[in-house]
Amino acid sequence: MDGFQAYGAGKAGGAFDPLTFLRQPQTAIRILCWLFSIVILGCVANEGYINRPEEVEEFCIFNRNHNACNYAVSMATLCFLCSTAFLALDVYFPRISSVKDRKKAVVADIGVSVLWALVWFVGFCFLANQWQVSKQEDNPLDEGADAARAAIVFSFFSVFTWVSQCLLAVYRFKLGADSATFNQEYVDPNQQEALDEAPPTEE
Repeated sequence: MDGFQAYGAGKAGGAFDPLTFLRQPQTAIRILCWLFSIVILGCVANEGYINRPEEVEEFCIFNRNHNACNYAVSMATLCFLCSTAFLALDVYFPRISSVKDRKKAVVADIGVSVLWALVWFVGFCFLANQWQVSKQEDNPLDEGADAARAAIVFSFFSVFTWVSQCLLAVYRFKLGADSATFNQEYVDPNQQEALDEAPPTEE
């Protein structure tokens, strides 16, 4: 990656180095986003519902509001899938030869990171509010209380991890925009040689 850089990665065609990949800040933060979503999903899905003997259906630990539990489970699942997809994109990113395609990937990273930061901010406020107004008589034994608090805390942490991911993506975008080595029409040299050797097409 030395010398030639475009949006935070060198020219396409190099071998994948797992250690270099894991040492990148965006990789570490992406893994944190991934782990936090698993924690939130596990806490709410496993201990977010209580089944009282006198009631037929179980109810959500967050003020009996099923919307709160459904929001947490749905967003954590989607966040897990999204983080996995972007981790895969990070692995593939150095192999993208077109600067335009790299730019699209980085812009998508910025947009998705902003979206998830907002989603988890709303989720944190929603879960914290519903937990605060929950009635003691609904759960006198405090079943799942630790899991509920953990879901709230990790929702709060998720806001900062996604904001950090957005800032790193913005930094990568600025690196690409200010690059003197690459221009927006750059293509991988191997592809350019193939194009040069190809016979001309008749019009």
